Amino acid sequence: MAPAKLDRNIKIRITKHFRDIDFSLSKLRKLIRTICRRFEKNKPAHPDKSSNKYEISVVVVDNAEFKKINHQFLRRKSLSDCLSFDLSDDNESGSPKNFELIINGQMAVRQANLRGHSAEAELALYITHGLLHNFNFDDLEPVKAEIMHAKEDEILQELGYGFVYNTSIEPENNRNR
Repeated sequence: MAPAKLDRNIKIRITKHFRDIDFSLSKLRKLIRTICRRFEKNKPAHPDKSSNKYEISVVVVDNAEFKKINHQFLRRKSLSDCLSFDLSDDNESGSPKNFELIINGQMAVRQANLRGHSAEAELALYITHGLLHNFNFDDLEPVKAEIMHAKEDEILQELGYGFVYNTSIEPENNRNR
């Protein structure tokens, strides 16, 4: 595989509006690239000939900003972990997939403390979850949610974050999922 060529096809912008969370930009970029490569639509027969392009924007915000954005776009007054938007122009051939994720960093810190792992791992979970929605995963039905969450943990485990979503499952029990 030609990583340099593929990296040019995946443009990532990560903006941090919530300062009370630390994370590695390079690790999060690697996570995003891994997900895009794994689930890109219309994969070519030869991986070096990928024509899929992505523009991914991740904005990490606090509770107040998240609530404001959630109300503005979805008319919801509640908090959540992430919002995921596919802003792609499907009418233009060759135009990049354009995904925007709004991530609640304040919730990530709180949940990480409650669940006993790093805030960066929780943040990676939220990014993974949002991107999987953009790649047509769904968590509204229990069976589909189980598949989606198992895929999240598979990806996060592979990239060194550990089992983040389902921390109650021992790693050896999760290998067959």
